[in-house]
Amino acid sequence: MKPLMILLALSFTGLCKAQTISSDDTLHFGAGALISATTYTLVYTTTKNKKKAFWYSLGAATLAGLAKEVYDSGKDNNRFDTGEWGATALGGLTASVTINLFVGKNKKRKNKTAQILY
Repeated sequence: MKPLMILLALSFTGLCKAQTISSDDTLHFGAGALISATTYTLVYTTTKNKKKAFWYSLGAATLAGLAKEVYDSGKDNNRFDTGEWGATALGGLTASVTINLFVGKNKKRKNKTAQILY
């Protein structure tokens, strides 16, 4: 029964035409990733705490997206777009997770290399 339900659900996804990504959303994603990467680098080099750097960088990207959408909604003929805010936050999440995966690996690798050499 589960495979039938999954097949049925996947067959309807092709009918949705509203699932396109606009160029503005890709810019928001990139801006969120840039803000998050910069914040992660600054916080991690200052504190050497991966958890704090992750949450601060994700929060900075999310707040930047929220601030931009609040600013845009105050203009004439404009509204608060949750899709653009979500794209900015998702860009921040992507950068934070990616950097978090690779930070701190060199120390372990250097220690193993030093142990093998001696």
